[in-house]
Amino acid sequence: MNDRKKILDLFEQQKEYTDKRVSEDIEKYRKGNAEIIVTDKRGKPIHNVEIKAKQKSHEFRFGANLFMLDEFETEEKNEKYKKHFADVFNMATLPFYWDATEPEKEKTRYDKDSKKLYRRPPIDLCIEFCEKYGIEPREHALAYDRFFPKWLYEANVAQVKEALEKRYKEISERYADKIHTIEVTNEMEWVKGKTSFYDEPDFVKWCFKSAEEYFPNNQLVINEHTGLCWADRCRATDKYYSYIEANMLKGARIDAIGMQYHLFNRRENEYDATRLTLNPESLYKHMDLYSNFGKPLQITEVTVPAYSWASEDEEIQAEIIEKLYSIWFSHPNVEQIIYWNLVDGYAHVWDPDPEKIRASQGNMSLGENYYYGGLLRFDLSPKPAYYAIKNLIQNVWHTEETLVTSEKGTCSFRGFYGEYELEFDEDGKTMKKTVFLSSKDDNEIKVVL
Repeated sequence: MNDRKKILDLFEQQKEYTDKRVSEDIEKYRKGNAEIIVTDKRGKPIHNVEIKAKQKSHEFRFGANLFMLDEFETEEKNEKYKKHFADVFNMATLPFYWDATEPEKEKTRYDKDSKKLYRRPPIDLCIEFCEKYGIEPREHALAYDRFFPKWLYEANVAQVKEALEKRYKEISERYADKIHTIEVTNEMEWVKGKTSFYDEPDFVKWCFKSAEEYFPNNQLVINEHTGLCWADRCRATDKYYSYIEANMLKGARIDAIGMQYHLFNRRENEYDATRLTLNPESLYKHMDLYSNFGKPLQITEVTVPAYSWASEDEEIQAEIIEKLYSIWFSHPNVEQIIYWNLVDGYAHVWDPDPEKIRASQGNMSLGENYYYGGLLRFDLSPKPAYYAIKNLIQNVWHTEETLVTSEKGTCSFRGFYGEYELEFDEDGKTMKKTVFLSSKDDNEIKVVL
């Protein structure tokens, strides 16, 4: 037996508690009732109509970053990447890093045919892919000082603010109507600032107040690293909780709370390092704490290591992911789960200094590559973890029902929130209708045959 299996011991010890909460809360918070009313054109109820209800997609958002779109060394790999992404996910994180969207002052690279920059596909290319496959794009990250462009490094605070406001305006004009989720700040506690503005006491408040001006109808998100989100003391005095609260009291409109989940632990330290992050009760406790703000939670960057392509290691990765996704999906305040790197072997070196050279493609000893944390191997073949997520989304958390209308022309079903195709069969005639079962509506569906 693989010794790594012991890292799952807390899931086993807390199995009764976890299974109960996952089962009950998914049923309570991820599903709803729909009533279908079928009439003829005169409003007369039609009974004995057979209706097949089949779920086509989820209201809940499952995603990954889209940083390797058209970035592979062969077209065959590019196409496999697109297929595997679109087959499972309905959300994609797009690379809005400022040093990639405007590497030279006044020279932006949003257009799809912009000059190549590794792991930074042009935003218009990403939007085109998302629109083609019905995937919702997600912005990352509007004001992330770690990746501010070099031409700002010597600027004073006023100059940085002026340039940042110009960036907000440009992105708003191009994408505010295409991208709902706008991640404003990221990793404030962990990252060493590159510009003069970063260390100013009003950085977070200013970034959110300005974002509110340019993105009034978008969801504004704050985001922070794993240690602050899942491994702090789980009190209202924790760093992340405190600075969210402080900035909201200052008037920052924070609409959602991002919580990264990277298990970047060396293999030899994995057990000791995961006593909180692989602890179901602790995970729920932290989500419950941040739910006190009354804002949705987003699991923004997930990396679960396999450490190798050995079958036992890959199966453990899949088992961990299945358990984690079930816990997150069950929590009423979570609305998104975003995996990070979809493919092994193509990551930058994981280091606070972005100037350091990235690991060569396929070199699994450096940077994030070391963790074998992707859902696809280097050759783009799916790992058990990929199929585990796909199975949860498309089979376990999926609704299909066959119904028949009553004398009053009505029938009802309970299903997971999302888009459905209804197929009506009356006297040998078939009609189809697309409807949405929403967590925010009464879900009364009226159909005229």
